[in-house]
Amino acid sequence: MSTRIGVLTSGGDAQGMNAAVRAVVRTAVHLGAEVYAIHEGWQGAVDGGDGITPIGWDDVGSILHRGGTVIGTARSKDFRERAGQLRAARHLLEHGIDRLVVIGGDGSLTGADAFRRDWPGLVAELAETGEITTEQAQAHRAIMIAGLVGSIDNDLVGSDMTIGADSALHRIVDAIDTLASTAASHQRSFVVEVMGRHCGYLPLMAAIAGGCDYVLVPEIPPADGWEDDMCDLLRAGRAAGRRDSIVLVAEGARDRHGNPITATQVKDVLAEKLGEDTRVTILGHVQRGGAPSAYDRWMSTLLGYAAVQEVLAATPESTPHILGVRHNRIAQLPLVEAVQRTREVATFVDEGNYEAAVAARGASFGDMYSVFERMSRPPSQAESFERMPRVAVVHAGGLAPGMNTAARAAERLGLTRGMNIVGVDGGFPGLLEGTVRDLSWGDVEGWAAEGGAELGTRRRIPTEDQLYALGRSIEKLELDALLVIGGYNAYRAVRLMDAERGRFPAFDLPIMLVPASIDNNLPSSELAIGADTALNSAVTALDAIKMSASAARRCFVAETMGRRCGYLALMSGLASGAERVYLPEEGITLADLSHDVAGMTASFRAGKRLYLTIRGEQANELYTTDFLARLFEEEGHALFDVRQTIIGHVQQGGNPSPFDRILATRLVTHAIDGLADQLTDGDCEARSVGLVDGRVTFAPVAHMDEQLDLVNRRPKKQWWLDLRPALAAVAQRAARPDEATIPVLRATT
Repeated sequence: MSTRIGVLTSGGDAQGMNAAVRAVVRTAVHLGAEVYAIHEGWQGAVDGGDGITPIGWDDVGSILHRGGTVIGTARSKDFRERAGQLRAARHLLEHGIDRLVVIGGDGSLTGADAFRRDWPGLVAELAETGEITTEQAQAHRAIMIAGLVGSIDNDLVGSDMTIGADSALHRIVDAIDTLASTAASHQRSFVVEVMGRHCGYLPLMAAIAGGCDYVLVPEIPPADGWEDDMCDLLRAGRAAGRRDSIVLVAEGARDRHGNPITATQVKDVLAEKLGEDTRVTILGHVQRGGAPSAYDRWMSTLLGYAAVQEVLAATPESTPHILGVRHNRIAQLPLVEAVQRTREVATFVDEGNYEAAVAARGASFGDMYSVFERMSRPPSQAESFERMPRVAVVHAGGLAPGMNTAARAAERLGLTRGMNIVGVDGGFPGLLEGTVRDLSWGDVEGWAAEGGAELGTRRRIPTEDQLYALGRSIEKLELDALLVIGGYNAYRAVRLMDAERGRFPAFDLPIMLVPASIDNNLPSSELAIGADTALNSAVTALDAIKMSASAARRCFVAETMGRRCGYLALMSGLASGAERVYLPEEGITLADLSHDVAGMTASFRAGKRLYLTIRGEQANELYTTDFLARLFEEEGHALFDVRQTIIGHVQQGGNPSPFDRILATRLVTHAIDGLADQLTDGDCEARSVGLVDGRVTFAPVAHMDEQLDLVNRRPKKQWWLDLRPALAAVAQRAARPDEATIPVLRATT
């Protein structure tokens, strides 16, 4: 009998649970195991019968884009009692299941660990009473468990993200953007209540991404007199140019004395002290609903893939793990310790140990709260400085959603560091022509949510013949530093300026590069501003394409952007459920196409209705998207239709995603602080700021070329390429002989 794995979702639902279930089922089948769905959480195991059913490859073929969980979820009182656990164990053993992937919150995972520890006694009792055979008892002495946290609260200590948190953040930020437009029309205040119980991740990150005025989170209760402080901030913001005020309140917010702070209470304070027309919006369960974001699809897929590897490799002596996320890698967290540390946060808050509560959330939580306070401080409350260095913000290269967010953060944060931020209109050509303007706190109001680039951007960068004129313009404008936000061309321009410092003294000033490119092809940063938005746009388009093809047997060939970097293609494939992805890094060969046509034809003959192929735009110079479509059409011999689509510049358009807004703010915070330190120290090195292994780091531009494949305009090492085995596991039923040993990308501990 082959290995049998049970999968269940328990507790509150979260977007992305279906992606994880799909990955568990398909990876297990891919590696030769059988899978059983345990319906309605632990209650399905307790009830048995139709509560435990086989689930196969095709059963999860169209659930990736769906919210909720198709196998159901519930909180089971029966499972908390020994009698319920006995029934659950008996029903699992009836199916030969002794390996479980449990997707749920801390309560569900605590129950899973208790069940694991009680298992030997439960099995012994069932054998003694004759409900199972001695052979069954000996064959299933232990139960192996892997846990995945499905929780929109993002409250697992030790993991950067939980399943559903990114999608919930999308819902909240969409609501804030909508409310901001109506609030500005009427000069009105809104108080928005956000889920989060004991965790302030959602309200804090939504406040940063949504450009809000004030936020109340459980881990950092406001000091006494917070009501006056809040009203002073809002009043000063209006004086500085804001037409609306938005306050976010976590549902578990309290003051320093443990008294709850409600949205209605905040509304009453604003109405009384400011005399403003104030409305309350409680988002409620809309935060849990709807289709999962691209991140919650591809990361949940990786988690499900890793969970199957975990339970298949486990032994009775193995430590059970929760699989979490660190720096876009899979992290193994000891189950008992992870749940205990997560629950300690609520205890810290109850005890008034707020420093410990913030520390438990990770260093970035406290840092981002400080960033929010800096950015939401109107100029009337900013420090005054005698010397105001002039720092120019320049966009360069292709448009990336989030450029406006970055420019806004530069102005707001530069103000707190005593800088006079000037915006350059039209990229480096604008800098050459001297078309700059001073930016004020009010000028960048509303930019956080806006797509495009208010300052404009150009791909054209200075040639060697223009360097003298560029230097003269920098001198004439009396610039002390440059903050360059852009893509590959921006990096090449700064690299050229840095190399010519000896010839042109005007370039001997601090220059900071901030990565912004939907291609995600820049050195010294694993993620660039704009890539997440482009990915979400591509996945939304692919969802519509798949829906249009659902009524007929059809192969779709879709082309994503990215030039010679396959990030968008691969991640779109993971997030949309593509059967095949062609990457520029791998190319396309005639042997590949012959193999793929054979597999495609076999799939349709077996009853498949849709086959999605994604091609990175420069995967092969000759085997174009049109060529692939024509080839598949010809070789399909009328077995299926073929359609092609080039998703195009929709990937560059639209408002930036919450992740891109937060990333832009985080990177620019470090960039501005780094420039401030350089100006103080007289350090004129040109640097890039980036995200590497979850940490914001600086890299000298002088060594940039060492990391680049200059011919293909991409880094020599790209972390996301190691995710390819997961795509193969969920797209192809049969594994290669060596594939069971291929691990998913793991976080270093």
